[in-house]
Amino acid sequence: MTDDTVIAIEHVTKRFGSFVAVEDAHFGIKRGEFFSMLGPSGCGKTTTLRMIAGFEQPTTGAIRLEGDDVSRIPPYQRNVNTVFQQYALFPHMSVSANVAFGLQSKKVPKSEIAGRVAEMLGVVRLADFGNRKPAQLSGGQQQRVALARALVNYPSALLLDEPLGALDLKLRQTMQLELKRIQREVGITFVFVTHDQEEALTMSDRIAVMSEGQVEQIGTPEEIYHQPASEFVAGFIGMANLLPATIDAAAGDRGTARLSDGTVVEAAATEGLSVGDPATFMIRPERMHLAVGTDAGLVTEVVDLVFQGPLIRFELRAADGSLLVAHVGPDDDLPLLRPGDHVQVTWETDGGRLLRRQERVSVAAAADFD
Repeated sequence: MTDDTVIAIEHVTKRFGSFVAVEDAHFGIKRGEFFSMLGPSGCGKTTTLRMIAGFEQPTTGAIRLEGDDVSRIPPYQRNVNTVFQQYALFPHMSVSANVAFGLQSKKVPKSEIAGRVAEMLGVVRLADFGNRKPAQLSGGQQQRVALARALVNYPSALLLDEPLGALDLKLRQTMQLELKRIQREVGITFVFVTHDQEEALTMSDRIAVMSEGQVEQIGTPEEIYHQPASEFVAGFIGMANLLPATIDAAAGDRGTARLSDGTVVEAAATEGLSVGDPATFMIRPERMHLAVGTDAGLVTEVVDLVFQGPLIRFELRAADGSLLVAHVGPDDDLPLLRPGDHVQVTWETDGGRLLRRQERVSVAAAADFD
């Protein structure tokens, strides 16, 4: 942990009876960053957020806020606020009264309350809506009222538990950009829980990817996407082709491996891989290229192809039965292809990555086309 750490999760484990919801989580969240916890249902992300908020207590380990151990401190004594998927606005109060409620509870002087409410409504772009009731607002506007109400207290961190889940797709995408703008403007640490990879990639400064109670990897969106630390991260973030391989050579952060059809690949490799280890070769669909009638590349059969505007998505089957996806743009010079045709697949030399093969099955494997 560093001096700019606002929230420190120190070797935290949370058990519910014999079930381990979070196992030895250990990381810090920096001052002023947008930090997301991402993973499928049941991975432990919401439980971790609830422990930061004080609604749950860790079984072992400590939660620190601004350096102080708050593991056994009740929620109302912690300088954090939480925004849930259900905004819980007071329907009989105006927008301004909703935002002012927390300040009034803390007995902040009335003259100061008026100024802070006006300031925060300006930040969330609702300066002209102060006299309206929540029922007179859209879903996105109601969410911004909930944000203003949480931020007006100037918390050390704002905790957001899947707050965009109740919005339709277009509004959700708009609110992703709004949330990031608001966070940058107020400069407060945001801790965001989501199962939606697009939300996390769009808004986050850093992401913690969680699975089965464990933190699989923490990094920037670029690091998580291009340099996944495990099969699970590779499959959960974006779309990834995952091909079984065996390590032939490993030195430093590079490795050479052999695919099941004998194709030799060289790529960046995760730590700890040794000669003979089972591995997985990961390549993103946009880093792949298709060709017809050449000797180079992995021979595949076209299973299906779908026009998606700026690209065509090819679903392919390798000789060992592995399913692949390739995204082909308009600049690729290809003949008209149909299901059943054979094509050779190559990829950019810096586009692949060798990962340790995992026993468990990823919830977002490359074969999950739907």
